Amino acid sequence: MTAIFKREFRSYFQNITGWLYLAATTALYGLYFYAYQMNFGYAKISYSLNAITFLVLVTVPVLTMRSLAEEKKSRTDQLILTSPVSVGKIVLAKYFAMAAVHTAAIAVIAATPLILLCFGTVPLAESYAAVFGFWLYGLLCIAIGLFVSSLTESQVISAVLTFAFLFLGFMMKSVTGMFSSSGNFLTKILNCYDLVTPLHSFLDGCFSVTGMIYYLTVSALFLILTAQSVQKRRFTVSVRKIKTGVFSLSFAAAATALTVLVNLFAAELPSTYMEIDLTSSKLYSLTEETKTFLKEIKKDAVIYVIAAKDDVDTTVAETLKRYEDSSAHIQVEYKDPAVNPNFYKEYADTVSMGSLIVVSGEAFRVIDYQELFESSVDYTTYSQQTTGYDGEGQITSALEYVTGEHMPVVYEVTGHGETELSGNFLKALQKANMMQKELHLLKEDSVPKDAAAVLINGPVSDFSKDDADKIIAYMKTGGNVLLSLNYQAKEDLVNLSSIWKEYGMEIVNGVIAEGDAERYYQNPFYLLPYAESSAYTASVGSSYIFAPFVQGIILPENSDTVTYTPILTTSEEAVAKADTANATTYAFEEGDVKGPFTIAAAAEKTVDDTTKGRLVVFGSSEILGESADTMVSGSNSAMFSDTMTNMAATGEDISVVIPVKSYDNAKLIVPAFSGRLIGISVMLILPVLCLAAGIILWAGRRKR
Repeated sequence: MTAIFKREFRSYFQNITGWLYLAATTALYGLYFYAYQMNFGYAKISYSLNAITFLVLVTVPVLTMRSLAEEKKSRTDQLILTSPVSVGKIVLAKYFAMAAVHTAAIAVIAATPLILLCFGTVPLAESYAAVFGFWLYGLLCIAIGLFVSSLTESQVISAVLTFAFLFLGFMMKSVTGMFSSSGNFLTKILNCYDLVTPLHSFLDGCFSVTGMIYYLTVSALFLILTAQSVQKRRFTVSVRKIKTGVFSLSFAAAATALTVLVNLFAAELPSTYMEIDLTSSKLYSLTEETKTFLKEIKKDAVIYVIAAKDDVDTTVAETLKRYEDSSAHIQVEYKDPAVNPNFYKEYADTVSMGSLIVVSGEAFRVIDYQELFESSVDYTTYSQQTTGYDGEGQITSALEYVTGEHMPVVYEVTGHGETELSGNFLKALQKANMMQKELHLLKEDSVPKDAAAVLINGPVSDFSKDDADKIIAYMKTGGNVLLSLNYQAKEDLVNLSSIWKEYGMEIVNGVIAEGDAERYYQNPFYLLPYAESSAYTASVGSSYIFAPFVQGIILPENSDTVTYTPILTTSEEAVAKADTANATTYAFEEGDVKGPFTIAAAAEKTVDDTTKGRLVVFGSSEILGESADTMVSGSNSAMFSDTMTNMAATGEDISVVIPVKSYDNAKLIVPAFSGRLIGISVMLILPVLCLAAGIILWAGRRKR
């Protein structure tokens, strides 16, 4: 077997075939590598690999067409077939030789992520998962080509038929989609010859055990079929091998059936174990919070997907599969609008394609497809980019809503010129399954008993003493209050200030101007503060918070009953400008206060052994504004969500809030000259050298 492998492998590089395969693969990959990585700065080579998937349909037939067909035509196969080496080993030796040529091309591709490390951060785990998947995809195509080569004496016919076989596998998903958009048993069987879909999991950042099983088992099947095909010819030259030489249709059928069953079984196994998430933000994995929540679900729930199964976004489909695998109470059903055009009308007037409807009993929630993703505007191109995936956050929230018994209520105080919550901040409350109600203190004797939290957002005028006393009385019973300041307040807020003084806080006189150019945006009053590590900023991470026109907060030392937590802070160069209207500079002047400052803080007060009250103060109501939130792609609303969850979700009202999972869109910074040099090397120089080597060796052998 080793001798046959060496002879076959050597033969591919003694003529032009092996060199041509290397040249074609590296040239086309190099073209897309130059475009996506060197030019556009994409760190993931999966973009380039996905682009050359179709190339294999052309290069593999060239590589495999002569493997058995040529020997059959020249009758040199008789020498091998009468040798003491078994047919299986002969087939394996030829297959391994072609696989080695393919592996050499993959080795060139595998070197490119290491080159990219010179220009920035590269997701190596995702990149090499994609390379591994592409390698397996090529090995299967080679096995198919080897089988086809065993059926004919003509290299041309072998190449054409191999292309036809591979093209059918390439298009199988589309073909079965024409038969049934929702899928059935027949399409499941036919999709066992879908060569490309298993590759997508690898390209999307998963190590797909299911995909690996598919490629290995189907490759093994075609090698078995090849051995059976060759075995038939062996019988014609060796009567003594009659018992093993007869082409066994029953054996081939059994092997095919076993392969189908193995892959159907593997497809039904939990994706948690079969699709290993290698993405940096764990896009496809469920968080521990969601897993814990799913274990505690007692009600059945159905997630209806308004789309054909094959048309659903792959990330969403994988997420839904993990929900279904994690709980026996969760069921996913796909409703193709072409088959069930009016299904959604029971729940909404209109929905977009790909939307989800989560139902449990009489309760339901519609998740629009657009809500599953987070987008932001790139102001350099004025185009919208998808920056995050919120599938798990939205689905978990909807499941908690439809299966839960109680929703915490957040009361928003009105009547003093407060700024109403809007946009992403209202969505944050909905995602946390918190009900928002208005609170007119003038009309109420006290804060309602069902209040999980009270929001006072930037009042312009002062509270009456009676209104302030109602809030303080609520706080003394362990109530939770979020209060934001308004630098445009029309008068001294004597009564309002009694609320934060109840917890020992004081407010710095003046609006803060940041002196560190790295900590403000365009204007020193537009702060980009430090987000201190705490439960109130858990979803912010390294992202910026935008805080315009803020006031500082003075915190006393922790006491036996009150604990203080800074949330946002400035640099030491910050200054509180006491008279902004007449200020002549952003630097320190007489009457100003030097920093650093705390501009958002939380205080937690122990009321009794089982009760704690919380007061969170933001130095500006602008922090809770849509315009500020847009400037930092939703980081402000993420902090608000963390704050409300920590304040309002206590005891039986604990909510599971999963933050948006950020796409890793970090770009490589590739100098123009380096990009051209590397691109030309991979795209032109290396392929030309391969072709030149092949032509020189081929010409030299012909002369001899």
